Formats: sequence, C-alpha cells, structure tokens
Amino acid sequence: MDCRVLAFRQLPRQPKLFLEYLDHFECVKGFYAHPPTIAAVKRSARKLDYPPERRAEVARILREQNTALGAGAETLSNLDRLEKGAVAVVSGQQVGLFSGPAYSVYKVLSAVQIAEELTRGGIPAVPVFWMATEDHDLDEVRHSTWFDQGKLIRYELPVAPDAGKPVGRIPLGAQVESLVREAAEFLENQGSDLLAGFLRESYRPEETYRSAFGKLFARLFAQQGLILMDPLDPGLHQVAAPLYQHALAERDELNEKLLQRGKELDRAGFAAQVKVTSRSTLMFYMGDGVRQAITASTDKFQAGEKTWARDELVHLTHIEPASFSPNALFRPVVQDYLLPTVGYIAGPAEISYFAQSEVVYRHLLGRMPVMLPRAGFTLLDAKANKILRHYGLAVEDVWAGSQDLLHKMESKSVQKGLAKQFDLNQKQMEKMLTKLGKKIEKLDPTLKDTVERAKQRIEFHLAKLRRKAGRAQDQKTAKIAMHLQYLESLLDPHKGLQERELCLLPFLARWGAVGLGELQKLATGKKIGHHFILQLP
Repeated sequence: MDCRVLAFRQLPRQPKLFLEYLDHFECVKGFYAHPPTIAAVKRSARKLDYPPERRAEVARILREQNTALGAGAETLSNLDRLEKGAVAVVSGQQVGLFSGPAYSVYKVLSAVQIAEELTRGGIPAVPVFWMATEDHDLDEVRHSTWFDQGKLIRYELPVAPDAGKPVGRIPLGAQVESLVREAAEFLENQGSDLLAGFLRESYRPEETYRSAFGKLFARLFAQQGLILMDPLDPGLHQVAAPLYQHALAERDELNEKLLQRGKELDRAGFAAQVKVTSRSTLMFYMGDGVRQAITASTDKFQAGEKTWARDELVHLTHIEPASFSPNALFRPVVQDYLLPTVGYIAGPAEISYFAQSEVVYRHLLGRMPVMLPRAGFTLLDAKANKILRHYGLAVEDVWAGSQDLLHKMESKSVQKGLAKQFDLNQKQMEKMLTKLGKKIEKLDPTLKDTVERAKQRIEFHLAKLRRKAGRAQDQKTAKIAMHLQYLESLLDPHKGLQERELCLLPFLARWGAVGLGELQKLATGKKIGHHFILQLP
C-alpha cells in the first residue's frame, strides 16, 4: 500500500497555535501543562492521583452504558481493567449521523493504538471515547456526506421540533428508515454486508442520535475494546457535582483567569478559540430540557427566564446535577475529573482551545492530561491516483484551490492557442494561394477556374480540420472538468480536508476487514503530528 507522510504544517488551513504546539513547544509551553510526546504521557501516568471510589463508581456506570449499547467481550474486559487501575487514553466527538466525518474514527484509532502501546510498555491503559451527547447543535450531527465515483451524496435528517435540546436525547424518527435503506444498499454494493448490517442494527427510528451512534461504534470497534462514554447519564452528573459546585462558587476568579489568558494569547499572536466575556460562566442549564448558557451579573446568575442567587445556584448543582452541563472550555475538565486520563487525542482546533482550558484545569483539577494530535489520513482510490499521475499532480495541488489546479491540468492537456494558430495559418495560406494563383494565371489563363476550385477545396478541408480539432479540444475540456470534479470531491470536498467532510464507511466497505487495522498501525505514538496519504488497494 502506497503511503506518503506529511507534517501537519503541510496541510491547508491549520490553526497557528496548533502548529506552534507541535513544532515549537517551547514557544507556547506557558499555555499547556505537557509537551505532545509519549514520554510526557508516561510521566503523567506515573504521577496520576485518581480516587479509587470515583474509579469504581465511574466503571460501574460505564459498564451499564456499554452493555446497553451491545459492547463485546473486549470492551467488558477493558472495563474490568479500568476498574482495577488502568489509566485512560481518551478522545471524543459529536454523535454525527452514520458515524459522522472520518476523523471521528481516526480519533478512536489513535486512542486505541496509544493505549495498546502504553500497555505493552508496562502501563495498563484503555481507550475511552466521550460521545458529545450534551451538545445542542443539531445541524452539526444530522447529516453525513459520502463519496461515490466523483460525486458527493448527502444523507440528511430534518430539523427536529425539539431542536435546542441535547442531541443525545433527540430521536431519529421515521425519516431515518429511507436513509438507512439507501446507505446500507450502497455499502453492500461496495462489498460490505457487515457494515450494512451494522448500520441497519444501529440506526432505527426509535433510537436517538446518542444510542444509534453508540451502537454503531460498539460494533465497529468491538475487537479494539473501545469504551464509550455518554455524559448525559445522571449518574455521571452526580459524580461530577462537586466540580460543578466549585466552578460556580469560584466563577469570578475563574472568569478573571480566562480573560487574562485571552489577553496573553492575543499578545503572543494567537486568537482565542472560545469567546469569554465579563458575564461568562463555564456552565449551561438544562432544567427545562433546552440547553441554555448561564450568565453572571453582580448579584445573580441567569439562564433564559430563570435567575438565581449564587448560593442558590451552587446548591442546585447538589440536588439537581443532571440539570447542568459544561461549556466547551469546562467539558474536558469534567471529562478528566471523571476519568483517570493521561492522554487526550484531539484535533487541531481542540488543541488550540485547550490553551484556554489550561487555567481551568489548573484551578479546579490540579492536573491536566497530555494533548496528543490525532492521526490524520487522506485516502486515494485507484481512479484518483491515475488522474493525478496523468496530469503530473500531487494531492497538495488539489488543496491549493480550483483555479491553480485547473490551470495545471489545462497546461498539461489542452492547447489553448490552437484557435489562434488556425487563424494565423489560414491567413498565411490564403496569401500563399492568392500569390500562387496569380503566377499560374500568368502562365496559363485557362487554369484560373482550376486554381479557384483548388483554393476552395483547401479552405474547405482546413475548416473541416478546424471543426474536428475544436470538437477534440471540447472533449478534452469536458474530460478535464470531470477529472477536476472527481479530485475535488474526493480530496477537497466543500473546500475542506477529506477527513473533516466525508464519512469513512464507504472507504472501509471497499477496503475490507483489514482497513481499520491498517489505519490503526499508522496511528502510532511514534508518528505523532503526521498526516498520511494512502492509496486504497
């Protein structure tokens, strides 16, 4: 299998802070607790202080969750190991339709691989995937884009009437049946009855975005023993309640630290990923089912139409912890309060906003896991590879944009000056025939008509040749347009990286059972911070 390795710096549209974190950690170490290395993960594991009572309760809740999702023997074994003292390598993502974009799978594979490498090195570790079921942005999860022979297929569920609620509680509804039928047939036609079966078993009308996604991932990663985690669980909220209380009781100090961190990032030339204002808190309120941000003023807290005094709200987290939800900066802190996390597998934007979360980690938790970039992949099929070779292109040329790409393809195949050459040569030929005809007429005036007929025949055949050349050029232009569409749909869909826009399931269906294993091998801790361009067999 052909494979090229790129540094993330060679990819388009990467956050500046993320690249500095990978390439020049010394310049940004004030914003992070650890450098992005496996050695740092091992040091973190040796120093981890995680209460055994919390470990036992969280392991019990996760066992219930994963059993309900249909977890296999490997996952249940990993839950036993977690309960007995294993550390966690964690990642997470929104619960997108039909598994969401490909990088959701790449996050899992990175977590699985690094957990296995730690275990082989003497540090028992298990992979955990945090499903972002509390997120309320339904538009982010209700669609999935698949690649099919140069075209993009979009599977999309309608906006639910209960939009604004955590997506993990929103049922898929009857509309999912036709989408599953079409998508499953597609996977079968690509050669995978297994994946088609997984899709049919997981995505049913009565399922929610949470349960469907969880059941699919439980089946997809059964052999890897992936532990899935649903933060909507009331039991997990109960465990996290003391952290919620601290976050609200100490809101003023935390907010001041976050505002200061924003200024520090700005002075260093970086943009803060999450906006923090003087009224911000780290929490949402979900008491009415809808997830609403809690804001603070001098003497009260507010979410929607509800208001509380500080002491009243802090007390409410004790008696109704399931009514509260962390925001983007607080969510990872809650995650790592609940789990014995030593390494977190993150995407570029996530790693950037962890520079803000670091002050919350330091204030509330006193520890922070090592942030490791997930492995990245761009997959090439045989046709795309053939097109690239034909035009002498690389994947990077496709990422450079349509205009430059089209220019390179045209310069390789189409003679843009062909029409001008015809015009010029035709004029020259007319002059030559006129001059020659005059000489022949002087020699023998009776040949005048013969000369004129010969001139007309030459002009006729030249025009005919021009039309044929024009049709050939038009065909080549149309072919280039088709090739351009194919490359952009596969490698730069919606002007974004393939892994961020396309679902991985169609690729896995064509690749076969070995596909996940091949990707996992490349997601090693020895290749942290790399993107792989692979040609599918």
